[in-house]
Amino acid sequence: MDSAEFHAAVYDTVRLIPHGRVTSYGHIAKLIGQPNYSRHVGQALKFLSPDTNPPVPWHRVIASSGTISSRGPGTNGAQLQQEALEAEGVEVTVGRTGELRVDMKTWGWFPTPGSIDIANASSDDGSAQ
Repeated sequence: MDSAEFHAAVYDTVRLIPHGRVTSYGHIAKLIGQPNYSRHVGQALKFLSPDTNPPVPWHRVIASSGTISSRGPGTNGAQLQQEALEAEGVEVTVGRTGELRVDMKTWGWFPTPGSIDIANASSDDGSAQ
């Protein structure tokens, strides 16, 4: 799988995450058959164009611990992700050290690899409830 195919598989899979649910970078990697590439999933989402059509609900992908990853000093990406998740009804809390967190047991979406049809994901806008 080359880089373009990997990015397309990530985007198609992220579009399948239901409205009001989250999953992890690692689970996206497992679903596309690349279980050791969770960081690459994060990079694919980092370089996602805002003009991507159909849209990719990038905000529904968080760390497996339930934390919303910081985007580095001087950025507001974590806050934007929090706002987008809360707009979908996902509860975001502040952890003991100030990190933004989502309860993965409550809000997580973890289909078994092979149980979803990624090939037809591009026709879904990712907002299914």
